[in-house]
Amino acid sequence: MLRLSPRKKQTIYHVAKSSYWFLIGFILASMVLSSLILFYFQHTFKNRVIPGIFIDNVYIGEKSRADIEKIFLAKNQKIGENTFIFSQDSYVATVSAKKLDIGYDINLITEQALSLGKTKNLFSDTYITLSSYINGTFLSSTYTLDEEKLTAELEPIRKVIHVDPQDAQFKVENNRVVAFQESSEGKTIDIDAVKKELRKRIKEIIRERDIKTIAIEVPIKILKPDVTTEEANNLGIVEDIGAGKSIFVGSIANRFYNINLATSRINGVLIAPGEEFSFNKALGDVSKFTGYKEAYVIQNGRTVLGDGGGVCQVSTTLFRAILNSGLPITERRAHAYRVGYYEQDSLPGFDATVYAPSVDFKFKNDTGNHVLIQGLIDPINMSLTFTIYGKSDGRKVVVTQPVVTNVVPAPPPLYQDDPNLPKGVEKQVDFAAPGGKSVFSRTVTKDGQVVINDVFVSSYRPWQAIFLRGTKE
Repeated sequence: MLRLSPRKKQTIYHVAKSSYWFLIGFILASMVLSSLILFYFQHTFKNRVIPGIFIDNVYIGEKSRADIEKIFLAKNQKIGENTFIFSQDSYVATVSAKKLDIGYDINLITEQALSLGKTKNLFSDTYITLSSYINGTFLSSTYTLDEEKLTAELEPIRKVIHVDPQDAQFKVENNRVVAFQESSEGKTIDIDAVKKELRKRIKEIIRERDIKTIAIEVPIKILKPDVTTEEANNLGIVEDIGAGKSIFVGSIANRFYNINLATSRINGVLIAPGEEFSFNKALGDVSKFTGYKEAYVIQNGRTVLGDGGGVCQVSTTLFRAILNSGLPITERRAHAYRVGYYEQDSLPGFDATVYAPSVDFKFKNDTGNHVLIQGLIDPINMSLTFTIYGKSDGRKVVVTQPVVTNVVPAPPPLYQDDPNLPKGVEKQVDFAAPGGKSVFSRTVTKDGQVVINDVFVSSYRPWQAIFLRGTKE
């Protein structure tokens, strides 16, 4: 084993110590020097880009915010002169790049450039500053595209191209589904694909110096139906599982029209297993803009003319059908007062009002198979029938007769002077109805077990007849 003399040990110790302090000094000196260099650049270029920075080969080093904005505003003006021609078949939309706000993202470019070398991280900032100064730093550009404006410009093409998919439909005879209509695919323009292609082309025109007209074909996207013919064969719709009926003799022409229209929008609706049906959602908007006419509705404590009067005849009839089908009802509200139309063939309590979006009629399909709603209007007898088709799982339904209590007579008629009616003329604008409380129950059993036990309570206010009395001379 080699043994060192005390003298040699002393020498090695001094050499190691000197090397250690030299290294420490070198590191500290480097840090001080780096700090001084960084301080110089950050102070000198406090409000400007550090030297050596390029964007798309455009030198922006040592430039101020205003300088950069001026450079790229000029470039954007030229880019805006490019034209895009979007086409599908013979349908064309010609749009300038300027109209779509295509160009350099000046704000983002400026912020990124001005922040380089100024993150307050000594080592990172020093490296970027020196590297940029010596070798240059080349940044990729970012650009803008207003996608909402693009969608708006393509809307005329979409309107003429768009075709909704058609779901499979069924022909019902003798309470059985015996035929069906084949489903068909729809189509529309693929706006997402257009956006993707346009972004590729934007990179091209930003690099080009010449103004261009660029043609982009608008691709078609196939829309699949919710229920295909193949699925329709396996939906399990084979029989009548419940029906409900109401009569509306005496309805004015507009009310009859609205009942027809609302029924047509509920007719044919398929409800998947486990799905909750919303009357308002299935019906859609009820207004003159969707085809409804003015008829009497309950609004703000009065019976007045309003768009869609008669829609509640449809919701009431469907409520009765769902009661008899044994499906669970998840939301139902009675009318504010007893309506004569709903008691032409029924006792009080078998009605359901709707008023979107707050008042709805909902039920759930818990049969394990699809169910189908079919509506039929008899214009001769002024009646509406809804039949629910599906596959019986053996459930049995018992609905009791309603018990009406707390009957309150209608208040005396109210007469109001109306300066718009000729003197001596009276016009009835609201109709009397006694108040009361109606209660009935529904019991649904399956395999001898009670699966649903409902109690339906309807509280009706006494309703006053109101007459307008003319005072106009």
